[in-house]
Amino acid sequence: MKQLFVHCARNMTQSALLEDGRLTEFSVEKSEGNSLVGNLYKGRVVNVLPGMQAAFVDIGLPKNAFLYVDDALHPHLDKQPKDKPSIADLLSTGDELIVQVMKEPLGGKGARITTHFSLPGRWLVYMPQADYVGISKKIEQEEERSRLRSLAEELRHAGEGIILRTNAEGESREALAEDLDALRRIWNGAARLGQQAKSPAELHRDSGLVQRMVRDVVTPDTEELIVDDETCMEETKAYLRKTAPLLEERVHLYREPTPLFDKFGIKEQVDRAFQSQIRLFSGGYLVWDQTEALSVIDVNTGKYTGSVDLEETVFQTNLEAAEEIARLLRLRDVGGIIIVDFIDMEKDEHREKVEQLLETTMRRDRTKCQVVGWTRLGLLEITRKKARESVSSFFFETCPTCMGRGKISSR
Repeated sequence: MKQLFVHCARNMTQSALLEDGRLTEFSVEKSEGNSLVGNLYKGRVVNVLPGMQAAFVDIGLPKNAFLYVDDALHPHLDKQPKDKPSIADLLSTGDELIVQVMKEPLGGKGARITTHFSLPGRWLVYMPQADYVGISKKIEQEEERSRLRSLAEELRHAGEGIILRTNAEGESREALAEDLDALRRIWNGAARLGQQAKSPAELHRDSGLVQRMVRDVVTPDTEELIVDDETCMEETKAYLRKTAPLLEERVHLYREPTPLFDKFGIKEQVDRAFQSQIRLFSGGYLVWDQTEALSVIDVNTGKYTGSVDLEETVFQTNLEAAEEIARLLRLRDVGGIIIVDFIDMEKDEHREKVEQLLETTMRRDRTKCQVVGWTRLGLLEITRKKARESVSSFFFETCPTCMGRGKISSR
């Protein structure tokens, strides 16, 4: 069972996704500053750095955005030159161009931008210049993949690209065409504005948190969507009325005096999930250490002693840990490099099963992630795309005394 809860406060909006009663996604967006990822801008190149194969572009933010050479080439790999050109051959200082934010400004870094434009809809992602059709790997039936590919080829104009999302499975030609037309209108409007506007200028702002969650998460297997704000509820219903009218009746307004997240145990689950030590049901536990670029997770048996032998005890603990790690990466919205120190296993088949379970569980994650494999030291490497600030940054500040090291000065 899947449930989506939305809490609207004066200064921020929070959403929580529960699957079978367990929290799997938690998102926060401040009212005064919506997410920048997905926004389109007309920018001006202020600096070209051949040594870094990158350019800095002024898009109107406090820090200049970063455009890497790969993101300035054609979005279709087959149409890119075999030998990568210098960024100086593609851009010059003073050039104006339309770009899209693909990564929020994080830490002291500016936003990362691209010219590989993509506009997500409910059923598909529209890429105005990509010139190819892609289909979600989660759609497995070959007959359905062929049907969707044929429809996409029929609907797209020359040079356009389309990716059919998982939600598109079983959808009609009319629904896909309507989604595509709406996204095409957004792009055409932004492109026209880009011709007239003086850089830097914002050309299109992506949907807010609630609409993004409804667009990306609410599917026929969503049991209910509970919102504690009447205006937000009406906006949600209006969006579903246009895109998925059969799901509109599943939206409910929460009116009780007890805070929404307290009533359904969400606050308690959030508090547990963001601790540095996370208990497993078996009695084992995870120790989580996170830096700006790297997250390290240590698995321990704790109080779990098993009932067969040490190898089996270790194996069962690692299996439970793998499933929990996949859930927490998604919940905490952790990005970058993740290193997991599982308890040492003697059998290769046990290592393979732990890795397979982790990969299988991570397929539920909407953010691109990859299980790289085991290192020579027996650590498991994972990468997960980092596009926005992690959820923890909204609730925790780095301690000025220990600078996040968990130590207090004795001087």
